[in-house]
Amino acid sequence: MVKSFFGANYREVEIGEIVTLARNEPLTLECGVKVSNFPLAFQTYGTLNAKRNNAILVCHALTGDQYLCGTHPVTGKSGWWDRMVGAGKPIDTNRFFVICSNVIGSCLGSFGPKETDPATGKPYGLSFPFITVTDMVKAQALLLDHFGIEKLFAVIGGSMGGMQVLEWATRYPERLHAAAPIATATRQSAQNIAFHEIGRQAIMADPDWCDGEYVAQHKYPAKGLAVARMAAHVTYLSQEMLQEKFGRNLQDREDYTYGFDADFKVESYLRHQGANFVDRFDANSYLYLTRAASYFDLTQGGKIKLTDVFAGTKVRYCVVSFSSDWLYSSVESRNLVRALNAVAANVSFTEINCDKGHDSFLLDVPEFDSVITGFIQGSASLYGVD
Repeated sequence: MVKSFFGANYREVEIGEIVTLARNEPLTLECGVKVSNFPLAFQTYGTLNAKRNNAILVCHALTGDQYLCGTHPVTGKSGWWDRMVGAGKPIDTNRFFVICSNVIGSCLGSFGPKETDPATGKPYGLSFPFITVTDMVKAQALLLDHFGIEKLFAVIGGSMGGMQVLEWATRYPERLHAAAPIATATRQSAQNIAFHEIGRQAIMADPDWCDGEYVAQHKYPAKGLAVARMAAHVTYLSQEMLQEKFGRNLQDREDYTYGFDADFKVESYLRHQGANFVDRFDANSYLYLTRAASYFDLTQGGKIKLTDVFAGTKVRYCVVSFSSDWLYSSVESRNLVRALNAVAANVSFTEINCDKGHDSFLLDVPEFDSVITGFIQGSASLYGVD
C-alpha cells in the first residue's frame, strides 16, 4: 500500500497495489517518448486458477480507476462496478480472476502527470508525455507479463474502457479469447472531440491552473475542472432521464430567485457532480486522458479499412449498445459489428432499450446483466474455464 494525494484538498489516502513496469526494456509511447521503471496501480479480485486461464481484464472509462468493487479508498463509496463484479455477480469472482489497472495518464497511482518526475523531484505536470489508448494497453500487457498470464479469458470495458477492449482485440488477438466492448466506438467522433475540448478549455481558463504547475504553486483549478465535469456529465445521461428525474423542478424554493443561484434541481445536481469530482480527480490527468480518447481511431485516420483491422480474428465478441446513448450511439456499435461480420468473426450484438443514456452500463439495467452473464458463461464453457 502507498499513499497519494487527491483533488482540490490534497487529501492523503492509502491506495492499493502498485507494480513497477518496464524495468528491463523501456516502453516506447506512440508519441516517441521511451519510459522505464514506471508505476502501474491495479487491483485484483478472485483467484488465478492452476491453468491460468480464468483471468478477466476489466478496463475502466475516462475517469474510472482500478476499484471495481468493495470500498473505494478515496470516495468511501462502493467501487464503480460493484453491481457487476463480485461473488455470484455477472463477473463472478468465485470463478474468475479479475484484474483492473488504473490507466497510465490517470491519477490513482499509475504513471501520470501528478506523479513525481524522478529527474526533477517535482510532479510531471505538462512535462508528462502525451499518451494514447494504445499506450494504456501496452502497459496493461506488461502487467499481464508480471502476473505470468500469457492469455486472458476475456477483456471487458465500457466507453473509453471499450476502446481499450478493441485495442486489445486488434493489437494482441492471440492474448485473449473473448472481448466485450460496451457503449463505445472504433474511433472518437467529431462531436466527442468537441466536448472534450470544451472541458480542457474550461480547466485551462481557470487562473489557478497555472499552466499546469498548480501543485508547485499550492493552488488547484477546481472551478475549471468542475465545469469540465458538469459539461461531460450531461453527455453521460439522456434527455429522457434528465426530464424524468428533474424536469423543471425548483431546488428548495417556491419561485425563481431572479439571480444565478441554482434555481433548478438539475442545476444543483450538476454543481454537486462537479464539486465531488474535483475532490477525487487530477486536472492535468483530465487533460491528458481526454486527449488520448480523442486520438483513438482503429483505422488510423482512414489509412486502414476497418475490415482489415479485424481480418482473421479468432476473438469471440459481444458488442453492447444502449438505445438512449447519444455519446456513443448504437450506430457506432453497428459499424463495428458490420466490420466483424464482413470478416466472418464470431460476434453477437445487443442494443438494449434503456432510457438511462451512456452511463447505462454503470447503472441497474437487468437486461445488460443478463447479456454479460450469458456471454461470459458461454465463452467460459468454450474456453474450458473450470
